[in-house]
Amino acid sequence: MLLAGDLIPATPPVAQIIPRIDTIHNDIRIDNYFWLRDRDDPRVMQYLNDENEYTEQIMAATAELQDSLYKEMLGRIKETDLNVPWRSDSFYYYSRTEQGKQYLIYCRKKWNLDAAEEIILDHNVLAESYEYYDIGSLSVSPDHRMIAYSVDTTGRENMTIFFKDLRNGKLMSGNIPNTGYPMAWANDNITFFYATTDETNRPHKIYSHKLNGEQPDKLIFEEKDISFWVDIKRTKDGHYLIIETGTHITTENYYLNADIPDDDFSIIDPRTTGIEYYIYHHNGYFYSLTNKNAPNFMITRAKIEKYGIGQWKKFISHQDSIKIETIEPFNNYIVIHERKHGLEQLEILNLREKTRHLVEFPESTYTFWLHDNHEFNCDTLRLTYMSLITPKTVYDYNMKTHQLHLKKQFEVLGNYDPAKYRSGRLMATGQDSTLIPISIVYRIDRQKANGPLVLDGYGAYGSSNEPYFSSNRLSLIDRGFAYAIAQVRGGGEMGRYWYDQGRLLNKLNTFYDFISCAEYLIDNNYTSKDSLVISGASAGGLLIGAVLNMNPDLCAIAIADVPFVDVINTMLDPTIPLTTLEYDEWGDPNNTEYYEYMKNYSPYDNVSQQEYPNILVTAGLNDPRVGYWESAKWVARLRTLKTDNNFLLLKTNLGTGHMGSSGRYDYLKEIAFEYAFILEILNKKE
Repeated sequence: MLLAGDLIPATPPVAQIIPRIDTIHNDIRIDNYFWLRDRDDPRVMQYLNDENEYTEQIMAATAELQDSLYKEMLGRIKETDLNVPWRSDSFYYYSRTEQGKQYLIYCRKKWNLDAAEEIILDHNVLAESYEYYDIGSLSVSPDHRMIAYSVDTTGRENMTIFFKDLRNGKLMSGNIPNTGYPMAWANDNITFFYATTDETNRPHKIYSHKLNGEQPDKLIFEEKDISFWVDIKRTKDGHYLIIETGTHITTENYYLNADIPDDDFSIIDPRTTGIEYYIYHHNGYFYSLTNKNAPNFMITRAKIEKYGIGQWKKFISHQDSIKIETIEPFNNYIVIHERKHGLEQLEILNLREKTRHLVEFPESTYTFWLHDNHEFNCDTLRLTYMSLITPKTVYDYNMKTHQLHLKKQFEVLGNYDPAKYRSGRLMATGQDSTLIPISIVYRIDRQKANGPLVLDGYGAYGSSNEPYFSSNRLSLIDRGFAYAIAQVRGGGEMGRYWYDQGRLLNKLNTFYDFISCAEYLIDNNYTSKDSLVISGASAGGLLIGAVLNMNPDLCAIAIADVPFVDVINTMLDPTIPLTTLEYDEWGDPNNTEYYEYMKNYSPYDNVSQQEYPNILVTAGLNDPRVGYWESAKWVARLRTLKTDNNFLLLKTNLGTGHMGSSGRYDYLKEIAFEYAFILEILNKKE
């Protein structure tokens, strides 16, 4: 491939070969770069620094372009802005940003929005002496006098919980280290529940903590199955606390009256492999969103009796064409977030009038999420809506009158006009004749057929890759790019079947689907092989790595952010975070059938002597979800085996984890770096 732009080739680092030989299922495995896992080995840090220096050397010619892109993206953002306040009892809570500050400021006002502002947490002040500072969870006590928040200062997602007295603004003594994200208050405003993590960062124990310090923290629940993670939450009406423990395909729940926090939790339904159920409370009934005999989920309910739970009865039946994603109870309504033929919809059940209706949104393809619905006895539903061309928009929906009320559309500065852009939904035909949805956006005045296009993919965990808006993306689209999302199997876009057909022994479908989407876009003149960029992050990085091995001449550029590429080695090591939880997703390679299947696609294991396109790989040194060494090993092996002269860059952020930089300005610089790599190679800087 001919390289355009001003990037100047240099001599890349070469990782030392230190063979490690293992045997599994009578198969001899030689891993020349296993040693890169040991971050305490000075040679490892030297190699990562050498790769970073090489990347900086190559990208030095794009410094001006990166700065221009950063300023472009920053120029579209209203730096001093306010999120829409939401009400909880007598307080209005909201967050806001200030120009020049990296982080959110959390605030509230009492009784009305004209009242004096009270800053309850200033993330900027807390983060002053840290390179990385993320607030993982934040929870205000039911009486609004205390706030608990968890902090990660490394990117490893190992949290410390702090308590702040909102009456005097002072931190309380007794912070709690080595915790996960889950936390919940009991109704006495003294008892606080939280989760601790094991050596693999798995939340596995729930403790109760008394703010008055009169007794040591008490172990409430312990999950001994290493493939299960625990969570704890309050029901929306505040009546119950729910412990949920589960894997990707199995759950089990326990409940406790939030008014009696010293009682024991009681089990709701014992776990059954492959059965998921999620619990909600509404006026004396537990509602269960379950896939028992219902692949796309149905809703059942049972009355809460004095000595347990009554018989479960069907409330909303299963439908083959509609998957229920989640529900939200109100006093007079049940709100159902569902998906039909790959498109999201919102159904409202009026319990008083015994009617149901769908919310009508202004576009045919869009995404939304429900949030900040803390009032139980009301007619108003808060949601955020967006599409590929519609910026983030907050609505209040009146469930009684069926009216959407615009609260705020977040401004895109720089005269953004959605009428200048076109978005749509395409269907590619997969290798087995399955239709694969593609969401796409581009400028209406896009001149060149076969022009540059970024194709993004994920396809794992049943997570849907939604058509969301990004003002940053305009820096590509306004330069003639199209942006497309391949909604491949392994995701949840087309229901539970879509997920099941892209995991375990069906995982190859994810990669075949992505290739089919790319070929469809090429065959229909949306792009060409020389103008196509493919991208994916985490499990989406696995997708990119597998596709590159299977079809290396598919594209001009590949971007793999924090990619999960060393599949077999990771899944053979139960000491690595997520490994045991992931058995339901990828399989357990200690089983011969799964091992042999993984060998077909594991990107690291399938690198071969062939030409690859230009590749940019990123990693976070403190990443607890995908070890930095996966990217490092993959790049080292690619360098040894690939036969082309295209660019292969590894950029390891030495101070972050899986999510990248914690500050909003630093995050923009990361995006500008990737965009500069793309634009420079394709010579599309203007």
